[in-house]
Amino acid sequence: MYRLTEEQAAVVTRLRNIADQHIAPYAQDVDENSRFPKEAFDALGKEGFLGLTVSQEFGGMGEGIRTAAAVVDEIAQRCASTAMCYIMHLCAISVYSARADVAEKQLREAAEGNHVTTLAWSEKGSRSHFWAPVSQAVANNGHLRISAQKSWVTSAGYADGYVVSTKSPMAQSATDSMLFLVLKEDKGIEVSGSWNALGMRGNASAPMSLDNVELTPDRAFTEEGKGMDMMLGVVLPWFQIGNAATSVGICEAATQATQRHLTTAKFDHLGSTLADLPNLRARLAQMRIETDRARAHLVSVLDAVENPSPATMLMVLEAKAAAGETALSVTDIGMRACGGAAFSKHLPVERCFRDARASVVMAPTADVIHDFIGKALCGIPLF
Repeated sequence: MYRLTEEQAAVVTRLRNIADQHIAPYAQDVDENSRFPKEAFDALGKEGFLGLTVSQEFGGMGEGIRTAAAVVDEIAQRCASTAMCYIMHLCAISVYSARADVAEKQLREAAEGNHVTTLAWSEKGSRSHFWAPVSQAVANNGHLRISAQKSWVTSAGYADGYVVSTKSPMAQSATDSMLFLVLKEDKGIEVSGSWNALGMRGNASAPMSLDNVELTPDRAFTEEGKGMDMMLGVVLPWFQIGNAATSVGICEAATQATQRHLTTAKFDHLGSTLADLPNLRARLAQMRIETDRARAHLVSVLDAVENPSPATMLMVLEAKAAAGETALSVTDIGMRACGGAAFSKHLPVERCFRDARASVVMAPTADVIHDFIGKALCGIPLF
């Protein structure tokens, strides 16, 4: 459905094999123990997928957002936590790539499988309004100092690099921001909490403290006051589409698990299976239709990004909200169709149900996105 070229399809096929061997077998343990999916990232790095979207100039695979969406979909079908960590890596790589003069070393390391990165944007003070940091960089003798309380940094403590947002030193408003490259070895960085959530339990999305982290000017990805431009113009499409692909992958996993259960679980006394019940077949059909519809919408968003028009930003905003809401519906139907077998955690449908809930509360939340879309349709400025 992603309409991939032969070369792109080969990349996805190779990823699928990696995911079956190194991601799927650990998904349940990652979820149960709320631990970072180390085996998955070791394999992704070894096979070059940390450099999936890194330019070939720097040793990467040079793939675009369409291939990335198909790859994330496949990963999410096995482990949504791994998919979320991988999305955040790709989002940060989009910043690195936009400013290769700042992060060429890190791009090459990612291509070699030796650099995992992520975003550190949300803060306690501005909550889900990730575009409005309350922390502020301070100019100091030609250097910059950053102190911030970041909330829910995916892959916190495991990433090698962080794209960190703060207000500019001379900021007049919360949206006068900058983005910086912060590395794990920089002094003053500390993971200041743990992650114990309902779903996406393996994405290590913990709070982080930055205490007077000193950076040289060449660590700045943006000029003063231009952080928001890069957030929305560079990162947002990757984040929205990546999240949508994760939700679609969750839908696919729930649908396939439900199909397996209905066709194998038996009424021994009747000599029939659950699939012989028309109401359960109807539920499965609904799951299949909704999953295919969500994936088709995602592909239409990819088309819009690759062929920009005035409607592109609206489509990008729609992507996460549409797929996320679909995942809520599809996994709920799956839980109903599979009954006690799902509720008692004997099927992966239950994990899909929990993981699906993350998208609607992850910034920008579904409610915020709906408000943005409504504003855009009514000609009202988003900010």
